Amino acid sequence: MFIRAYLRASTQEQNAERAKASLIQFAEQHGQRIAAFYTENVSGATLHRPELMRLIAESGQGDIVLVEQIDRLARLKQQDWDTLKRKLAAKRLAIVSPELPTSWLALDKKDDTGFTDSILQAVNSMMLDMLAAVARKDYEARRRRHVQGINKARSEGKYQGRQPDLKRRQHIASLLRTGHSYSEIQDILGCSRHLIASVAKEQKQSDAA
Repeated sequence: MFIRAYLRASTQEQNAERAKASLIQFAEQHGQRIAAFYTENVSGATLHRPELMRLIAESGQGDIVLVEQIDRLARLKQQDWDTLKRKLAAKRLAIVSPELPTSWLALDKKDDTGFTDSILQAVNSMMLDMLAAVARKDYEARRRRHVQGINKARSEGKYQGRQPDLKRRQHIASLLRTGHSYSEIQDILGCSRHLIASVAKEQKQSDAA
């Protein structure tokens, strides 16, 4: 049994590896080590996730998929969620999350009769479906409020589109100028490498002008 951690953030500006340290600590608290990490920046509402598919493809029967929260997997429409569950079930992969205590039993399997496995799968399946439904509902509600807010701002002539986080970009630029590496900046600010690279590119263009 191998534990494979899946880390996801919705946008390139977010740091998908933010939860890495807490997942390592969680595994250690249960006497386990994480064998591999799969990280990507992609919306939770789509099933087109190359790293998640690679995780499933590389997993052996009975491996564990460790996620910070269930919504890292499950903001999907019901049809896509059912498809993902079939892919996971085909390899008997167990989903474990710190927010779902019933899933922790998968980290400490001592029952060779299969009874605990059966109970675990039944309880987890029910809990996962419930949390997936909540995650999807929350996602749709936030999107609806966002659209309503944009429409209201447009009607009032106040909408200016999504604005970049200038303060954070200035901080990144300052750290780059003082010789900090991308990894050091990630650790300091918790931002993505994509954002750092974007700021670095802007710096080069500005210096060349």
